[in-house]
Amino acid sequence: MTATVLHLGREALLLALLLSAPPLGAALLVGLLTGLLQAATQLQEHAIGAVPRIAAVIAALIVTGPWIGGRLARFAAEVLALAAGGVP
Repeated sequence: MTATVLHLGREALLLALLLSAPPLGAALLVGLLTGLLQAATQLQEHAIGAVPRIAAVIAALIVTGPWIGGRLARFAAEVLALAAGGVP
């Protein structure tokens, strides 16, 4: 049982890192680009940096949503299969 719980915990952490990568990467890339643009133009408005990052995260979630849902469904099926298999 302990090995199964450790395996599921490890898989859950890796899955969380993997599934959070696309929106975080999009926010990082757009934030870097808007930061460079703001530094070049010396325009220091907070909305100019925040709005494109939010839009990039939403776009990344729309594009990768089916993949994220599939990975979560597979993990949930694995957990439920192990729970139904008699893990106390």
